[in-house]
Amino acid sequence: MQLQDYTRVFRTHWMAILLATALGGALAFGWTLLQPKVYTSTGSAIITTGSSESLGDALVGDNYAKSRVKSYLDIAKSRQVGEYAAAELGIDASADSLVARVTVSNPLDTAVLRVSATGPTPEDARALTEAWIAGMTQAVSDIETGGEGGTSVVQLQTLDSAGLPGAPSSPNTKLAVALGLFVGLALGIGYALIKATIDRRLRAAEDIEREFDLPVVGTLPFDDNVARLGPVRATTDFAMKEAVRQLRTNLMFLDVDHPPRVIVVTSSLPGDGKSTVSYKLAEAIAESGTNVVLIDADLRRPTLAKNLGLPDGAGLTDVLVGRVKAEEVLQPYGPTDNLYVMAAGVIPPNPSELLGSGAMRTLLYSFPEDAIVLVDTPPLIPVTDAAILTARTDGAVVVARAGRTTIDVLDKALQALDKVNGRALGVILDAVPRKGAHKDKYAYAYNYEYSDPKAPRRDTTPSAPQVQEPKTSLPTQGWDSIVPPPQPKHRAKH
Repeated sequence: MQLQDYTRVFRTHWMAILLATALGGALAFGWTLLQPKVYTSTGSAIITTGSSESLGDALVGDNYAKSRVKSYLDIAKSRQVGEYAAAELGIDASADSLVARVTVSNPLDTAVLRVSATGPTPEDARALTEAWIAGMTQAVSDIETGGEGGTSVVQLQTLDSAGLPGAPSSPNTKLAVALGLFVGLALGIGYALIKATIDRRLRAAEDIEREFDLPVVGTLPFDDNVARLGPVRATTDFAMKEAVRQLRTNLMFLDVDHPPRVIVVTSSLPGDGKSTVSYKLAEAIAESGTNVVLIDADLRRPTLAKNLGLPDGAGLTDVLVGRVKAEEVLQPYGPTDNLYVMAAGVIPPNPSELLGSGAMRTLLYSFPEDAIVLVDTPPLIPVTDAAILTARTDGAVVVARAGRTTIDVLDKALQALDKVNGRALGVILDAVPRKGAHKDKYAYAYNYEYSDPKAPRRDTTPSAPQVQEPKTSLPTQGWDSIVPPPQPKHRAKH
């Protein structure tokens, strides 16, 4: 994964990362509330060697005290001092339990013993510290004088009396919460990376090009109006128009030596938006001045004529069985006079046989050579109609829905084309988000639309589709002759 991939993962799962971090901090804070409070009091004692009459005596005494401090450090941690402290406090506690609550240290190159004692209350901690220093003093005195009550050159005296702690030393709330936040953040990031690793959905053109040896011929942004109102009634914005025009241009230059003329538009599964893409692409080709024929070859669930508001009494199936001629069921559509639509007609009991017949091939290549034929077909995985038809045309473009179509699903669809030696021209990624981590990286350019501030505002209210009446004369010159299609094929590598 590259840096931009990690950025996209974090932007996608930022909410989960934030929740995990907050949960880790909250759990750590709750844990501190359940822990018993412990207070720590500190005091110190110093080893002295009595008064010195000269500087030399003072230096000798100081060195002697430092040499004895190591021995006194062991004495300070002994059970004997614990017994003295228990007797001083008047409590019934074992010497070992008191030793566990006390820490004695010797600062480097000093004759000082620093005592730290803990307790459930500030008063208990201070009392134990004072009692421990007193016990240390008594133990050292007994050892130095042999327990006879005499005087010793070396003595242990209190240096700093024990202080009353103002706040508990444990649990450390700030440290615990900081650790909880860090652990939560790490778990959140780990969850995001694992989620991204096992997520097989295709979200960007780079995902398709990385997994398949196929070009992405177009990426269409998600349009909520199209989803609610349909491709005809919805008002197409600048972003969608430019994306479809780019798709049209890419298809025209896909193979300059043998440009595809009869193109199958299909998808992996239902609901990927192939019919909408078919109409939008046909509309864009017609706007460029090229004749285009849009055929609804989904003979199982035809929707094209209904979406366009055209009558579906007779259509493709009637032409294939010889009931009518193609020019009799072609319906002009749109303001360009370049777009003709052929509805599906009556749903037959044998769609695959009809689409794979010689009559279907004859029909597809009977249109003028300067016309583009777009064939809207069923999805590839549920039925074999699209694969059979692709093998008899110039190729197919497969529509994949961003965030829904998975790598495995698209791979299975492309394998269906490979089995019949069908040519996959490329993939169209539909419904690419305009916002968020997986938005189109060129989404910023969608707002680059010329607008004249003096021009009147255009009405963006969706209106009913305008269906033209059939023309008295159709461009049928040359439709009776079959033009052999070029047959360059390549197999997609997965």
